[in-house]
Amino acid sequence: QVGLVESGGGLVQAGGSLRLSCAASGNIFSFSTMGWYRQAPGKQRELVANINRSGSTNYADSVKGRFTISRDNAKNTVYLEMNSLKPEDTGVYYCNAFYPVSSYNAWGQGTQVSVSS
Repeated sequence: QVGLVESGGGLVQAGGSLRLSCAASGNIFSFSTMGWYRQAPGKQRELVANINRSGSTNYADSVKGRFTISRDNAKNTVYLEMNSLKPEDTGVYYCNAFYPVSSYNAWGQGTQVSVSS
């Protein structure tokens, strides 16, 4: 099993930056695809970005060029650097771990990101 704990959320003005971190416990982190999802009030949870075990990344069109996902396998941690934040980036951000061998899926508790205009 994998336990995930997010941190780094907060309130920021439009144009500002935040860095989210997700610390994972368990021994399958380095083999898992790690992702960040977000859920705005009244909307479905959506993929923001993910990164596979090889370091290949994938981004939602709405965040390309502004957000960067990275991982440190030695620290069992995945990061999301968010720049040029917009009010529409507001939501609860969830860390996800997907282990493809067993289709195991784990979620963190979420961290709130609020961007004021």
